[in-house]
Amino acid sequence: MEFKVDKLICAGCGVCVQICPEGAIKIGADGKAIIDQKKCIKCGKCKDICPLGAIKEIKNSKEEN
Repeated sequence: MEFKVDKLICAGCGVCVQICPEGAIKIGADGKAIIDQKKCIKCGKCKDICPLGAIKEIKNSKEEN
């Protein structure tokens, strides 16, 4: 599982950046949120707090170990 930002919905408000306990989210040059999958601990706080619902949970097609 991982979380991805829907760039068509994201307004770049930065709420997710502030809530992320690992600092895995930043606002990119395009003004949209970017999630660093290597830092992300999959807690879902960003998804829960996004006022526009721009962060989606994506289940990997292959089984995780």
